[in-house]
Amino acid sequence: MKKIRIGSGAGYAGDRIEPAVELMEKGNLDYIMFECLAERTIAIGQQDKMKDPKKGYNQLLEARMRKILPLAKKNGIKVITNMGSANPLAAAEVTVALAKELGVSGLKIAAVTGDDIFDDIKKYYDNHVLELDCSLGEIQESILSTNVYCGADGIIEALKNEADIIITGRVSDPALAIGPLVHEFGWNLEKNPEQMGQAVLVGHLLECGGQVTGGYYADPGYKDVPNLERLGFPLIEIDETGEIIVTKVEGSGGIVSTDTCKEQMIYEIHNPQKYMTPDVIADFSHVTFTQVGKDRVKAMHATSHGKPETLKVSVGYKDCFIGEGEISYGGSNCMNRAKLAAEIVEKRLQLIGVEMEEYRTDFIGYNSLYKSEISDQFAPDHFSEIRVRCSGRTKDRHNAELIANEVEALYTNGPAGGAGATKKVSEVVSICSIFVPREIVDIKVSYQEV
Repeated sequence: MKKIRIGSGAGYAGDRIEPAVELMEKGNLDYIMFECLAERTIAIGQQDKMKDPKKGYNQLLEARMRKILPLAKKNGIKVITNMGSANPLAAAEVTVALAKELGVSGLKIAAVTGDDIFDDIKKYYDNHVLELDCSLGEIQESILSTNVYCGADGIIEALKNEADIIITGRVSDPALAIGPLVHEFGWNLEKNPEQMGQAVLVGHLLECGGQVTGGYYADPGYKDVPNLERLGFPLIEIDETGEIIVTKVEGSGGIVSTDTCKEQMIYEIHNPQKYMTPDVIADFSHVTFTQVGKDRVKAMHATSHGKPETLKVSVGYKDCFIGEGEISYGGSNCMNRAKLAAEIVEKRLQLIGVEMEEYRTDFIGYNSLYKSEISDQFAPDHFSEIRVRCSGRTKDRHNAELIANEVEALYTNGPAGGAGATKKVSEVVSICSIFVPREIVDIKVSYQEV
């Protein structure tokens, strides 16, 4: 029975590279996927591209490719990644140049485009924005990027044309695994709804890298995970019936258990019965996980129910500025000194007329996560140290800077014992969503060989 092995090389844009190298050296892989594109990341990539048309791809692309290209060639592992971000064509150019520099030849490198609909976005100004409850046209001046969540079509085409390295822009995370599975096993939605559901499950279990091997799971004394400092990334064995085994390289850190798999399966899905992806609507409500060996878990019974008629567009837009400052108070009476500091800053911002849309004060160590409604229930009578954080949301950089400056000024103008002041001003790029007919997407795949 035909069986393939897919590894996860990254779970986010800045993830570690060592576990991916370990997988490519010891995992006996056929494919490795690098999921490196969060919602906000592609908007930031678009900003980079606007400053330099040769940029806009993942900032670690070159570092990763330098490590993995020789291993991909040596071990015959196909690489599939969305590290192209806002500029897959430039990412492919860089990859080709690196391959030549490293003396790696005999590779076909594909760039998948078509997700960027910025040139046509005016057609959809009347579409409702899901998160802002307004039309897209109402924020048209702030829009930075508009990328459709595409499915696996471009990846499948590239594999059919024998590409070894496939670099995409905005595709769904599971598509990075659905592509090779459809290519290898010839599955389709009409004949293989169960297997297509399993294909989405493979992609979803792998998309966050170390989260299914114990990352974001450990809780000492309650959920212990060995050797997190060298956490191994997951790989999945899957056969032509759709049976999945989740595992990792022997000797690597972390664990693969039914619980780590369950936690990852419900991660970031709104409805387990209708997990929407561009390729299929997956149903995870009957999935079972069975421990079949040390760090080996069998996953079964995912299925699917058709494909969505519309596709989600991730819209990146310039939202606001955040001005913030922090300062610490320690020792006897530190909470009261911290509260006095916060009061001084708030009154100073009123005195100098800072214009803000939103403002908040956090007492880190007391209520910065849960605010007072919950924190008051757990608060001790005395604190040994408190860090004050004052932050405000503004329309422009100047007013954000005024907020940050007032916190720093507490050094010589505030309560006794203030220390470790920091300040920062950030321009915030936010993400919102619209939906468009799937027919508008025109996927194109271009190739280069080295």
